[in-house]
Amino acid sequence: MHSDPNGSGTRGPGPAASAAGPGPSVSSGHNTTHSGAADLAAARDALLAGTSRNRRLDTPALRHALVDLHEFWLTTKGAELGIKHDCGFAIVAVGGLGRREMLPYSDLDLILLHDDMDSAVVSQVADKLWYPLWDAHIKLDHSVRTVPQALQVFSSDLTAALGMLEARHIAGDVELSNLLIGGVRRQWRTGIRSRFDELLEMTETRWRRSGQIAHRAEPDLKSGRGGLRDVQLLNALSVAQLTDGMPGLGPDVPGGGLAAAHRRLLDVRTELHRVAARGRDQLRAQDADEIGAALRIGDRFDLARVLTESARTVSYSVDVGLRTAANSLPRKGLSRLRRGPVRRPLDEGVVEHGGEVALARDAHPRRDPGLITRVAAAAAQSGLPISAATLTRLADNAPELREPWPREALNDLLVLLGSGRRAVDVIESLDRTGLWGRLLPEWGAVRDLPPRDAIHTWTVDRHLVETAVYASELTTRVARPDLLVLGALLHDIGKGRGGDHSVVGAELAQQIGRRMGLWPSDLGMLTAMVRHHLLLPHTATRRDLDDPETVASVVEALDGDPVLLELLHALAEADSQATGPGVWGDWKASLMRELVRRCRMMMAGEELPVPDPIDPELAALAAEGATHVALDPREDGRSYEATFIAPDERGVLSDEAGVLALHGLRVLSASIGSHAGSTVNTFVVVPRFGGPPEASLLRQELGRARSGDLDLLSELDAKDRAAREGRTPERAEHAVPGMYAQAPPRLIWFDASEPGQVVLELRAEDRLGLLCRLADVFERVGADVLWARVTTLGTTVVDAFGVDLTGLDTRASRERLERELLAVLPTAEPKKPATES
Repeated sequence: MHSDPNGSGTRGPGPAASAAGPGPSVSSGHNTTHSGAADLAAARDALLAGTSRNRRLDTPALRHALVDLHEFWLTTKGAELGIKHDCGFAIVAVGGLGRREMLPYSDLDLILLHDDMDSAVVSQVADKLWYPLWDAHIKLDHSVRTVPQALQVFSSDLTAALGMLEARHIAGDVELSNLLIGGVRRQWRTGIRSRFDELLEMTETRWRRSGQIAHRAEPDLKSGRGGLRDVQLLNALSVAQLTDGMPGLGPDVPGGGLAAAHRRLLDVRTELHRVAARGRDQLRAQDADEIGAALRIGDRFDLARVLTESARTVSYSVDVGLRTAANSLPRKGLSRLRRGPVRRPLDEGVVEHGGEVALARDAHPRRDPGLITRVAAAAAQSGLPISAATLTRLADNAPELREPWPREALNDLLVLLGSGRRAVDVIESLDRTGLWGRLLPEWGAVRDLPPRDAIHTWTVDRHLVETAVYASELTTRVARPDLLVLGALLHDIGKGRGGDHSVVGAELAQQIGRRMGLWPSDLGMLTAMVRHHLLLPHTATRRDLDDPETVASVVEALDGDPVLLELLHALAEADSQATGPGVWGDWKASLMRELVRRCRMMMAGEELPVPDPIDPELAALAAEGATHVALDPREDGRSYEATFIAPDERGVLSDEAGVLALHGLRVLSASIGSHAGSTVNTFVVVPRFGGPPEASLLRQELGRARSGDLDLLSELDAKDRAAREGRTPERAEHAVPGMYAQAPPRLIWFDASEPGQVVLELRAEDRLGLLCRLADVFERVGADVLWARVTTLGTTVVDAFGVDLTGLDTRASRERLERELLAVLPTAEPKKPATES
């Protein structure tokens, strides 16, 4: 609480005021003999030191004792000065004493309130109250004001206002104190709309200045993000009746909830004062071991883990609190005339409501185990936060996923991991509310685990998430983007358990992959990625690449598998980028590229993509020459197999894919072929919402498209545009447009065995109606698609097309195809200039 410039903030008389009542009986002049505060300082020192008769107090008991000690001295001193009931004076505490969180060397924050008393009397009382504290070298932050003066400061100074919200009566005229306390709370509630933006700006400035407690070597426990100031911010929002102060974090979540996190931060800061023998907010590395031992936490790494856990709990709570507060505020301007927030569907059982991802009214968490991953995927794709109420409802009601996971649950996890930077906040919210640990029980060993190496910026769990973020930008460089992001998430999962973390992690990855339902071959690949994730960077930077034995040892360790080599190369780059500044650079990248090039030369060549065989029953239907459309459910209960048999005419593939997309059916995989003059195209699809349309409707729509009565591309463009525009509601500032991709698209050409034919492998991020758009490009260019294999892995498609370019200028056709294909593919978001990033 800072002194008013016109108040008694320095040694001298208080503010001038008109006479009003006799006030307490005091003698004039501050040199009059009065009892000092030396006894207060001595008693405080005794509490801190402890003796054989007065044992060393633990931190909560010490804070309580300090509160009692200072209150006793102030009430006694106030009585000596005549500051009693109905005297026109009151002593009010703010800051630590006001919150009953007095720390050993905290400032003593006091307001001397008076009922418009005579200025000479006010000066005498103030001098006799402040001078003993100054003489005893007790740090004092003070002011002398009438209630109207204090309320004026409250309305004009936001920092002072936040302090006054914690005001508490100590001595004197309690009705005077209540006038102030009640007045500031009423003003805060009625004026929060006009002050909220300033409050948010001040908070974000403080965060930028002090950094995150969870990821700093020497954190600021008071002002850092996730610190004690943020707890006070939540209390201020609660006083304004915008939040409940404890947003959905009970004692059973990781970290024990907000109240436990607050206590731990207070305990560490209290012990920091005691160890440093002075008021200090920044925890220095040299004090960490002593503080950890005093609190019976352990060494500095154990202390760092406790602080990280607590700070992340507070950070999550503040994010929810600020978002809830913003949504609770009355709308401004013309927006107040609009209808309330509407529910926009995002996925089955998932909607956007008020700028947050929420459950649909007909969602049934108890009967829908895949709802957790579906909500998470929708949040990551839309760039919107998950509402606290939704997270609480899922935590209370959602059952465990059965083993193996439903295929859709795994696919939703891949969508989440492939969403880049948007996945970070989603995973953090799941983790703070206990849902992430329900999906990955093995996560507990790495949660909030501090790094042992100083080059690491993040805790181990956050490093794993950051690695997945960087890996999402490399998915088009590999044939298996799903395994890349899974391997990125799990590569250090073996840390915190003792032993070689690569070996331990490989065993855990096998356990996790089996639970997720990976195929045995994929499970082996994932396990090998975790086991060998350090092989390429260690070999490239520590061994002689000109030695044939070096390359041979890598090839032998990987069993000559070029796909595994490709995955490990991308994983090593993502891992390095996620470690910290300067870990990934041109020198390391060039060594890795050279090692991978030499390994590829030693390995067997990669096989070309080939078409899938046609089912004999479908071949028989194709021989009949009629149009046939079927939609059959698959064993997983969620996906369907859509089969189209139609005359092999130009544009049929584009129309079939467009009809599926227009009716909300997302293509997970497809096999495109032809037989006896008919196309035989099979699609594995999943409805975006509800159940699928009837097969008869799909056949009818295909007929309209073939006759030209239905312009599929225009309909898809309109649907895509409406979906993108709906992603940026009034308060969802960080939603990302749908056409931006995490990884740039990639086209890989192979020469086929027949003259004039080529194989094109396309890797890109998925978008609405992508297969329809791709097929349309092939048809416009005049390239005949002989066969295709289409696969959607999370957010990434890996499609192979057998294309006949006979009769065309092969080189020119390739160039035109590339240009037009790239024009319909989602592209990476342009990099912001350094000044804006």
